[in-house]
Amino acid sequence: MIHGGEIFNKNVLFDFSVNLNPLGVPQKVKKALIENVEFVDRYPDIHNGRLIEECEDVFNVSKENILFGNGASELFMAIAHAIAPRKVVIPVPSFYGYEYVSKAVNADILFYEKDKENNFETDEEIFSVLTEDVDLLWIANPNNPDGNLLSGQFLSKLLKHCDNNGVIVVVDECFISFCQGDNSVLHEINSYRNLIVVRAFTKIFSIPSVRLGYLVSGRQDLVKKIGSNLPEWNLSGFAQAAGISCFNEKDYVIRTARFVRDERIFLKKGLEVLSIKVYPGEANFLLVYSEKDLYKHLLKQGILIRDCSNFRGLKKGFYRIAVKDRISNERLLESLSSILGRK
Repeated sequence: MIHGGEIFNKNVLFDFSVNLNPLGVPQKVKKALIENVEFVDRYPDIHNGRLIEECEDVFNVSKENILFGNGASELFMAIAHAIAPRKVVIPVPSFYGYEYVSKAVNADILFYEKDKENNFETDEEIFSVLTEDVDLLWIANPNNPDGNLLSGQFLSKLLKHCDNNGVIVVVDECFISFCQGDNSVLHEINSYRNLIVVRAFTKIFSIPSVRLGYLVSGRQDLVKKIGSNLPEWNLSGFAQAAGISCFNEKDYVIRTARFVRDERIFLKKGLEVLSIKVYPGEANFLLVYSEKDLYKHLLKQGILIRDCSNFRGLKKGFYRIAVKDRISNERLLESLSSILGRK
């Protein structure tokens, strides 16, 4: 299983393998999708005009600095083709998509393995491999699957180091809206010409079927080049309508971060009571370790979690568990208690 959410050939009652917003799809976003059915006999706006205008207003950036894609994955592939890197660095464990797109352009990949004893945190030791022969660094904030959130101070040092060595940095912020505080580097795009920030609507608005993501960079020439590697009409009318509505859900995003924080604390405590190793993280999921085959035993009870044994840098026994609502989280803990013989 390369990604979570593979429920189609399984009897799943609770899916903890995908990291979607436990609050569900905002009602106004649902309404926008339903209303767009009336326009299925029309081509969508090839320029994504209204969607870009909303993004300009929210982030106070020019439309020439923005590019939308059919999910973050399409943008990752377009970035890879536009830059055509000879050598890339990927800290692992991390999202498989970076490796996938790097292989598509025949890049030489250096996997920088993070230390388990350091809770898989990315620290300044990575600077030693970010040398002048590296063209591109893929890095996530917070990272998937461990949920580690990089500080603004560290990111500033990282971006300066990479800028000095001619390394383009793609910062994947697809999960950052689940985190409290301001650790985003999106507001730094004009300070670093080597910076590309990628985000998606998928997880925070719980709309994976819609497929919608965007990137922002201070280099308009680079944005244009990446855009030339995207197909025309790459966004459906449904995606554009949903995105316009999502940009107006600021209160929902704030409420989500608070909700996720509280439920993550609750779930973490419950797992630790069961003597399951829980790694620190600040996203809407937790990386855990157990010598018991939790995946197999939970699936028998209709609960799906993400087996992380196929992540580079991990091994059998590591699992990623999404933070969900209280009823679902309690059901998971009850099942684990039974599996581990704590009842």
